[in-house]
Amino acid sequence: DVQLQASGGGLVQAGGSLRLSCAASGFRFEDYAIGWFRQAPGKEREGVSCIRTSDGSTYYDDSVKGRFTISSDNAKGTVYLQMNKLDVEDAAVYYCAADPLSCWYRGGHFHRAFGFWGRGTLVTVSS
Repeated sequence: DVQLQASGGGLVQAGGSLRLSCAASGFRFEDYAIGWFRQAPGKEREGVSCIRTSDGSTYYDDSVKGRFTISSDNAKGTVYLQMNKLDVEDAAVYYCAADPLSCWYRGGHFHRAFGFWGRGTLVTVSS
């Protein structure tokens, strides 16, 4: 079974940094795109970033470009999301997700939900 375990959330002041981790198992890591999504209270879930683990291609939502960096350690089956210059608007539950086909990225945004999801990790940003 595909399993995705997100961790690393917490409380941080605006302007600070956090690094999220997504540990994946149950599938061939290099065959999937791994992404991060987030959902804030009262808002729709939105895609944040994605990496194609087969070739390292990365994609970012326009709202996080220049602040967030996604990376993967294929040997460990883990994807990371380094989040810098956090803003209160970044506060949300962050989920990692996997898809065997694509990052579903177009025009600066992610336009389709991924096929497999893990539990989220809460990021709180204080002003």
